[in-house]
Amino acid sequence: MADSPDPEMHETGPTAEELEAAGQSAMFGGAAETPAVKPVPATPSDAQPYRVLARKYRPQTFSELIGQEPMVRTLANAIARDRLAHAFLMTGVRGVGKTSTARLIAKALNCIGPDGKGGPTIDPCGECEPCVAIAAGRHMDVIEMDAASHTGVDDVREIIEAVRYSAVSARYKIYIIDEVHMLSRNAFNALLKTLEEPPAHVKFLFATTEVEKLPVTVLSRTQRFDLRRIHAEQLEVHFRMICEKEGVEAEAEALHMIAAAAEGSVRDGLSILDQAIAHADLDKAHEDGGKVTAARVRSMLGLADKTAQRRLLGDILGGDAKALLAGIGDQYALGVEPLALMRGLMDLVHRITVAQVSGSEPAAPSAEERAALQDWAGRLSAGQLHRLWQLLLKGYDEVRGAPDPLVSAQMALLRVLHAADLPDPGKLAKKLEQLGQGGIPAQAASGDGGNSDGASGAPAAKLDWAQLVEQVSRSRAAGHMLLANRMKMQVRVVSLEPGRLTFQRAEGFSDDLLPDMRAALSALCGERWEVELADGDAAPTLVEQAEAGRAADRQKVLDDPLVAATLSAFPGAEIVSDDPAPNVNEQAPPWSRNA
Repeated sequence: MADSPDPEMHETGPTAEELEAAGQSAMFGGAAETPAVKPVPATPSDAQPYRVLARKYRPQTFSELIGQEPMVRTLANAIARDRLAHAFLMTGVRGVGKTSTARLIAKALNCIGPDGKGGPTIDPCGECEPCVAIAAGRHMDVIEMDAASHTGVDDVREIIEAVRYSAVSARYKIYIIDEVHMLSRNAFNALLKTLEEPPAHVKFLFATTEVEKLPVTVLSRTQRFDLRRIHAEQLEVHFRMICEKEGVEAEAEALHMIAAAAEGSVRDGLSILDQAIAHADLDKAHEDGGKVTAARVRSMLGLADKTAQRRLLGDILGGDAKALLAGIGDQYALGVEPLALMRGLMDLVHRITVAQVSGSEPAAPSAEERAALQDWAGRLSAGQLHRLWQLLLKGYDEVRGAPDPLVSAQMALLRVLHAADLPDPGKLAKKLEQLGQGGIPAQAASGDGGNSDGASGAPAAKLDWAQLVEQVSRSRAAGHMLLANRMKMQVRVVSLEPGRLTFQRAEGFSDDLLPDMRAALSALCGERWEVELADGDAAPTLVEQAEAGRAADRQKVLDDPLVAATLSAFPGAEIVSDDPAPNVNEQAPPWSRNA
């Protein structure tokens, strides 16, 4: 006999002895009896193959689709009001339910209810023939196509030809095209007309992870749903429910790590959970009986221990470089990747910052970690946290591209450690600004060095005058920068006191600076200034002082014995400065000099 299609048992044929006995019975006129067929238990190879959790717990109703409530609400209203679009586009990152949503929409539109009289509903029964067939992927009016392997015009032409025919048994003929962005440009162009005005019995359901690659002409013809990443808290609840259904015990911290590693993808998280359960099953002989523990998940994913992460952050903030290097070495020896180490520290700094800004308790799986993060949130300033984040982010990029990630991580974290003691850049810049806007120096205001008896008064006047001109130059008032340049070139100070300036013009200049200087100095110092021309000993202008200084430096170089010997050995040689002195005639406006 042929093997039975029933996977649970096989039938076996009669033995040779039984056939012989049956033949003899028939020969002597007796009724030939067919030997009894004995069921044989299925062997392990005949049993139902194991289905991974991501397939086993694929949502079968919209209520099981987690994290996409806005989309479900929109679809429910559209179905209730009979305002169904002819094409839907589901987009989002991997594993958030795009294809599952497309199948649920197909069931919702074609469900006829247990009694066969129902209409489109947001809660398909899952019992009628269309629901069962669509869930099993065998309904002839729901066609699924993978655009990655059907990218050409010929594939789309088949769809265009088929949409003219009505559905065989369902209410709507539905085309589900997964990864639709893989279609060629010509294929999209061929589909446009049908997509814009399809027959009433046809619905298109598109799914893609790269919506930006779709032509605008296609986007404008579809109703788009952006499926969101699933929050880690929702994933934890979902994974805990699945563990209960599977009869698996799991620690809360282990589920928290799996949810964080999933990065918002349900499918990725279930794949990790599947691996964690298998990892735990291998250790059933241990005292925890195969329990999914945080330690095993951490080891499986190559993550740093949370306690070790906090210890490393404490070493950085405490400036203990030796302990920091030892901690990095210990984590690397335990199998923690340097990139995962950097990411763990970044996560700590982020959670501390969020707790500080929000004023709420930090998000942490344990009370111990929550208390530590709360303490840092109270002790660290916002500037320190932002600087830590920027330094860790730079270090993360360096480790990711480094030929030796461990060495790169060590150097990056040492840089963070040494930068922790630096003053805040914002406060430092503010102090420098305050020093720069300090006004007249105290010695000028008190009259120190302000004697006008020839040479003794000149040095003080020069110093004070240079600072005053610099203040005018930095002023934001209109024309002050140009005025400061003219003051540097033209003003030879005779005397300088608080509220009073007497000066002489430099040779070759005739323009009247008195009104402009009086107004500028009065506005700068907040008091009325008297500015006038006077005779007497005057200090050189600031430009003349600069030129004199450069001349003195040049002469000092020329007087050097080595330079003198070199010039003697090379007659006609000249000393050329890398920073030539500015030409006063070029700086002065043509209209300010005598003809």
